[in-house]
Amino acid sequence: MRVRSKHQRLVLVLLAMMALIGAVLLAMWGLQDRAAYFMTPQDIAAGRAQPGQPLRLGGMVQQGSVDKQADGVTVAFTVYDGPATVPVRFRGILPDLFKENSGVVAEGRLGPDGVFVADNILAKHDERYMPPQMGNVSAERATEQTLAQ
Repeated sequence: MRVRSKHQRLVLVLLAMMALIGAVLLAMWGLQDRAAYFMTPQDIAAGRAQPGQPLRLGGMVQQGSVDKQADGVTVAFTVYDGPATVPVRFRGILPDLFKENSGVVAEGRLGPDGVFVADNILAKHDERYMPPQMGNVSAERATEQTLAQ
């Protein structure tokens, strides 16, 4: 008994679709722990972040909040985006561009105590970076600086 070419093509198409669906499901399963949502301190203050959930926290490093611990590798600081602030703890070497009053993105997890424990710190190279919530404040400061010159 010989299989018709029409049926053979149908079987091949179905097998290819099943393989494609299997590959997509496998990729999604493998990446689910690596997915990190971007949040601001206002989002965290509003309760949109669950403790232990991997995420990226973006905002500005608050002036006077950087506290380097005695061990030389642990740093605590505060990230803000207007009225909301989030304390951050990081153990590692900070990027050279990390400084107060500059933009930062911290990758890590929110602890049950409300402290964001960062695994990685990304400092913005442009000191004029402002979170979207502070865009008007940034424009006002730039205008004031221009008028002062």
